[in-house]
Amino acid sequence: MNWQELETFLTLAEELHFGRAAERLHVSRARVSQMTKALERRVGGPLFERTSRQVTLTPLGRQLLDDLEPHHHGVVEALARASDTARGTGGVLRVGFSSPLASEQLMTIIEAFRKDHPRCEVQIREVHLSDRFGLLRKGELDLQLIEVPVDEPDVTVGPVLVRDPLVLAVSGTHRLADRAAVSLEDLTDETVLVIDGMDDCFKARLIPDRTPSGRPIRHLATTRYWQELLAIVAAGEGVTIAAAQGTRYYPRPHLVYIPIKDADPLEYALLWRTAGVSAKGLAFVRTALEASTATRSGPL
Repeated sequence: MNWQELETFLTLAEELHFGRAAERLHVSRARVSQMTKALERRVGGPLFERTSRQVTLTPLGRQLLDDLEPHHHGVVEALARASDTARGTGGVLRVGFSSPLASEQLMTIIEAFRKDHPRCEVQIREVHLSDRFGLLRKGELDLQLIEVPVDEPDVTVGPVLVRDPLVLAVSGTHRLADRAAVSLEDLTDETVLVIDGMDDCFKARLIPDRTPSGRPIRHLATTRYWQELLAIVAAGEGVTIAAAQGTRYYPRPHLVYIPIKDADPLEYALLWRTAGVSAKGLAFVRTALEASTATRSGPL
């Protein structure tokens, strides 16, 4: 059996998009198609339904995916354990977080993880929006629970563990401050402040360039620090889009948080370096999946 064919199949089954699968595998779309057809010939039937609009698994493809996944994870874990033994990595796992809600979820996971792995020390550290991948790339973190999406070829995105609605933060004297809710269309007359240094992929998710009707939204990068940005908003120098947890963790006398009725919730996922994840890291991911439920901040 060709291992590359299996990796291609598993990646395409997850992405259901030949272009994205090719990017993750660092190969061409043609190579993904070639490997998929080779595996289909080996199996003896089609694994994917392909149209001009979408890619879906056939019943045969779903069966193969369900049968393959546990064995694939077992191989990856075996390699990770062997790597840990060879490198003598010790008993420390370093995990990052980017928000208070993410840190609370980590505490729940860490408590469960310590019961099964009492000799593994878990250290936590904050990840700043202005440099979301620096600590991970430098090897100062093994995993991190931060906002997605992520478009970094050297970073693997794991399971989503937290969801939080989006709100608009404005000063208490702002024209929208008395609204029960706003829409993205209301941003066309505003200057939306953003963290300087935030990567383009996440910035586009948090603050789109245009409203749903196509009208432009003005962005302005002002500071690298979230608390400072909130102070600027409270002073009436602009507005910003934030997670609803701000109502709980970042209340200010002159700051108002307004629900955005047509914005999808912000999601937080576990991330690690694609080049390698330790056995401890994989065990932490398993515990996270078992201990976590999709989490929202309290009602607004």
